[in-house]
Amino acid sequence: MRFLTFERNGQVSWGVITEEGIIDLGLRVGGDLHSILKDDRVQEMQTLADDMPADFSGDDVRFLPPITTPEKIACVGVNYANRNAEYKDGSEQPKFPSLFMRTPDSLTGHNQPLLRPPETPQLDYEGEIVIIIGKGGRRIAEEDAYDHIGGLSIMNEGTLRDWVRHAKFNVTQGKNFVHSGAIGPWIVTADEFSPQQLENMRVTTRVNGEVRQDDTTASMMFPFRYIISYFSTFFHLKPGDVIATGTPNGAGARFDPPVWLIPGDVVEVEVEGVGLLSNGVMDELV
Repeated sequence: MRFLTFERNGQVSWGVITEEGIIDLGLRVGGDLHSILKDDRVQEMQTLADDMPADFSGDDVRFLPPITTPEKIACVGVNYANRNAEYKDGSEQPKFPSLFMRTPDSLTGHNQPLLRPPETPQLDYEGEIVIIIGKGGRRIAEEDAYDHIGGLSIMNEGTLRDWVRHAKFNVTQGKNFVHSGAIGPWIVTADEFSPQQLENMRVTTRVNGEVRQDDTTASMMFPFRYIISYFSTFFHLKPGDVIATGTPNGAGARFDPPVWLIPGDVVEVEVEGVGLLSNGVMDELV
């Protein structure tokens, strides 16, 4: 089932999206999608929404990030083996995943504009599969990791390339410009995926209809099970936490010369079994 958060007529709510439209569960039960995950009520909400008619069309809402205030947005860097080779620095495959954090307001929702800031023109795209934690835990064993996935979403993990190199030891600056990336359109619940699907799931990024990134999770150096287990070693993973699992090769920085996003571009990230996240690009107004 697909759960989303949205704004309609100035009111923020959440619910389920079907082929017929949106079922407004926030109107009926209150709270938000984050609280539903925390309280382990996802299955209850799925049962409630079964056979319920849509309240309005998806065209009538503004899509918001599915979890608007996650405690953690943890991102894996350089997780596809061919992307490590793409750096052309002769380095061996890493033994452990790279990690950086994003703030909630660095991401916007589906069909909302990515903002190119005035400080730099080097806005780049990174299409990624996102894990939403449904069941919290510490020191989670790899064999138990799938039990902790609440669902999957999609991220365009937008990056300001020169700003990821402003400092010696971190990339945080270039990953956190306001609305430089996007997440959504919704969360597809974990019961929609078999382990086999999770281990060979395709992610494709298109810019203005041109395919730029295309790979599957089978190419990951650190698969979902490992990421959840590794992160839970030091994090207390909690329901609603967001984990971006890395991007395939083909980002704009790797072209010669680099190809940056410009106003008017449209970036689409499509994940098999999840959906399509689409965002235009515009200059930030200052």
